Amino acid sequence: MLWTKFFIPTVKETPSDAVVPSHVLMIRSGMMRQTVAGAYSYLPLGYRVLQKVTAIIREEMNRAGAIELNMPAMHPVELWEETGRVEAMGATLIHLPDQPWRKGTVLGPTHEEIVTEIARAYINSYKQLPINLYQIQTKFRDEQRPKSGVLRTREFLMKDAYSFDVDKAGLDASYEKMYAAYCRIFERCGLPYTPVEAESGAIGGDASHEFMVVTDAGEDYLVRAEDGSYAANLERAAMMPVADAGCDAMSEVAEVHTPGMATIEQVSGFLKCRPQEMIKTIIFQHSDGILVALVRGDHEVNEMKLSRVAGVSGLAAATPEQIEKLTGAGVGFAGPVGLDGARVIADQAVTVMHNAVTGANKTEYHITGVNPGRDFEIRESGDIRYAVEGDRSPNGSPLVFEKCIEAGHVFKLGTKYSDAMKAHFLDENGRSQPFVMGCYGMGANRVLAAAIESFHDDGGICWPVNIAPFSVHICALDVREEAVMTVATRLHDDLEAAGVETLLDDRDVRPGHKFKDADLVGVPIRVTVGRRGLSDGVVEVKQRTGGDADRITPENAVETIQGLIGKLRPKVSPLYLERPVNIPLARNNDLPCGFL
Repeated sequence: MLWTKFFIPTVKETPSDAVVPSHVLMIRSGMMRQTVAGAYSYLPLGYRVLQKVTAIIREEMNRAGAIELNMPAMHPVELWEETGRVEAMGATLIHLPDQPWRKGTVLGPTHEEIVTEIARAYINSYKQLPINLYQIQTKFRDEQRPKSGVLRTREFLMKDAYSFDVDKAGLDASYEKMYAAYCRIFERCGLPYTPVEAESGAIGGDASHEFMVVTDAGEDYLVRAEDGSYAANLERAAMMPVADAGCDAMSEVAEVHTPGMATIEQVSGFLKCRPQEMIKTIIFQHSDGILVALVRGDHEVNEMKLSRVAGVSGLAAATPEQIEKLTGAGVGFAGPVGLDGARVIADQAVTVMHNAVTGANKTEYHITGVNPGRDFEIRESGDIRYAVEGDRSPNGSPLVFEKCIEAGHVFKLGTKYSDAMKAHFLDENGRSQPFVMGCYGMGANRVLAAAIESFHDDGGICWPVNIAPFSVHICALDVREEAVMTVATRLHDDLEAAGVETLLDDRDVRPGHKFKDADLVGVPIRVTVGRRGLSDGVVEVKQRTGGDADRITPENAVETIQGLIGKLRPKVSPLYLERPVNIPLARNNDLPCGFL
């Protein structure tokens, strides 16, 4: 491909609204252009990369036995009402009520309901199972604050697959195949990924794993044991119980006037105590009533963990009116002492506190010297908080926190959707059974952005070879010299004939301009053809990731470049992993040097 015949509108200046490297470099390298907030046009260079990513995804899905189909972006809301997910998705679900024919439709952020309806219509016997259906489809979410380029958008490209099995053992097998396929996809794309245990969120199900890429541009956190024995996302991360430090003597309870001080920071500063010496009382509402959570002052309630421990769903913050009705006090002064009329669940760390400070259930008052067991009874407790720095993994290894991008997520849905939608099949005994389902999502746009976040420098992108827009970038200097263009063109044509995608910069611009654009675009191998090199009978071959240029004869260039491309290709896991599905892999260390 000739640069002058292609379309690569590189930009010198950093866009004012671009902050993270992937956003900056995708705009500056001419890969994409924002159309409206949260939606982008992929220009030819960016679309080539996106096609490379989706081709790898498609190949591995097919290799794992999944079958491709295409489902509509517009869904009847009635299907979402069958599963109760209109409320679960909340404001992110885009409704289309502006025309009579569109009233009652939504734009799909995911397709569990649609694919379950398809299975319900056509699969009626165990003999038709197992089956795994997938698509690569545009999705929509009403993201309130799109940012970070394609990492948080309103419109995005996603691969979503859905497995249907006769029982849990079948689901486990399907899940394992998809897990292994995901490992292969990310390895082939050159990503330094980490699989972690995860919460299922609005998708539902009883087990899931996320595939994370560590980067400062991420908005998620993974939590891993320092010794590599454990990894989870922040929402799921479990920790070793907090030890009881003991107490020489219990203090007497004392009521203290704390005027206008309703936050942990305000009260701890006023009373000269540490936040970890306070008990925070958080009040929630749900469909069956009120739920009270107790956590240490320096901890935060994890609503997903709390929901799981309590066995409830639909948690939401209680209103000021509900809080005052329960406690008799304004917001910020609730406490467990003398609190009646609601179910209370304490975090494990609260159970080992002594002489704590907490709200007095009296506006502008707190109490000190509070001891669980003596001053209030703990009937229920569990892990209901987020892990924090200083916590240890379940086996005692220190926890490490890293910002990351979620690039993929796999779920064991079980019968959540088939039960709700009455999607059944007849088993071998002729009895009606619900499908046992799995769901497997991967953001193609996020894979692209995660690669840039992982591999860039001050000059621009450093593409992994398998998803680079081109494998080789020929910079022809002195383009007005016939000998230069003759060699550059022949080398381009020979590489293309050998199956190597090659970009030839044939522009009549200064060498410095070409080299800066080459670094910005980030093709893995650069070949420089110039008058001075040809006078010595050589061209220069250099990797984008650094090192000295090799001076080789034009006649040996194709063979040398092919060998170099082979060395750059990452190692890939076997088709199926001999590993229990409930244990996430440690970070992949089998990628070529420099990938981690």
